[in-house]
Amino acid sequence: RLIAERRLDGAATGLVQAAKRGDDEAFYRLVCAHKEQLYRIALGYLKNEEDALEAVQEATCRAYIKLHKLRQPQFFGTWIIRILMNCCLDELKRRRPLTAIVHEPASVREDADPARVVIETALDKLEPKYRQVIILKYYEDWTIREIAEALGRPDSTVKTWLYKALKGLRRHLRTEGEDG
Repeated sequence: RLIAERRLDGAATGLVQAAKRGDDEAFYRLVCAHKEQLYRIALGYLKNEEDALEAVQEATCRAYIKLHKLRQPQFFGTWIIRILMNCCLDELKRRRPLTAIVHEPASVREDADPARVVIETALDKLEPKYRQVIILKYYEDWTIREIAEALGRPDSTVKTWLYKALKGLRRHLRTEGEDG
């Protein structure tokens, strides 16, 4: 995909301008245009439909409140995704003490594919920044450049994080294979 696909076209940029002037319908239309992608990203982080929906709702509220701070309207999509990722990370930090008590991974469901559960369990063991890169690269099919823009990091940093994330996943999957 091209980076331009993440940018809004002229009409959508007009919607951002209208929303910044207080047009709630324009803001609603912008969020609706991104809702499926926001939900998929949140679900990738939180592994739970209800939590993912709450994260999308929280990100939408934060975006609505902070819309006046968006300097480049053409990057509304990247901006709201970044807000969503921060909401998801906040939720994961909030859960951290509970995770230490409950040893069953959040992704374990009766109907879950066993291979997917193993991968998601290994993904859960990665640092949040590495998990972010994996989710955006392989779940959302973003390019390195798009991820770098969304995270506000240089391309080289994202490449390094991706390399370390994949190395960590391999290590965790190898350990899983030895244990199981």
